[in-house]
Amino acid sequence: MKVLLINGSPHEHGNTDIALQEVATGLQEFGIETEIFWIGNKGVRGCIGCGACAGGKGCVHRDVVNVAAEKCQEADGLIVGSPVHYAALSGDLTSFLDRLFYSFGRVLAHKPAAGIVCARRAGTTAALDQLNKYFTINQMPLVSSQYWNMVHGNAPGEAKLDLEGMQVMRVLGRNMAWLLRCIEAGKAAGITLPEREHRARTNFIR
Repeated sequence: MKVLLINGSPHEHGNTDIALQEVATGLQEFGIETEIFWIGNKGVRGCIGCGACAGGKGCVHRDVVNVAAEKCQEADGLIVGSPVHYAALSGDLTSFLDRLFYSFGRVLAHKPAAGIVCARRAGTTAALDQLNKYFTINQMPLVSSQYWNMVHGNAPGEAKLDLEGMQVMRVLGRNMAWLLRCIEAGKAAGITLPEREHRARTNFIR
């Protein structure tokens, strides 16, 4: 089994990465393979609503989103990490997730997911709520820890000083590993995914 961890920070080896590495530690304790994927800092285009992805060939912008989608196909679980910018996710990660879920949501459905956020001080709960909305609209079971999935730090490396935050990350990894094993056991016992209903859409403006 494998979990893909996405680093949505513009800094490849900053505090968000430290938090993700700690989650990976908890996963690896239970034999779960991990990969941390950095979205980069060159800018990620937002969704233009062209609808071309409905053809099943991915997003028309051939960039990091399509690369990540291929990795998501191979992964059994997903964890997304972000710094907190004005009580929200980083701009590039927001564009990245908008396009990933719009064009490849079918690949991610029913896979366990968790978001983690890193801040100097505040705005963490709002950013975490924003992250969770991507998962819950896409039928992805949320994985929790013993506290909200957040860690604090400003200068690179300070996240390691947040001992409670680091513990939260490790417990999150272990909980993800436990849920993945439960799902694996369920499949072995013949439990299948819920039957998919035709999607009903109700528009409130006529």
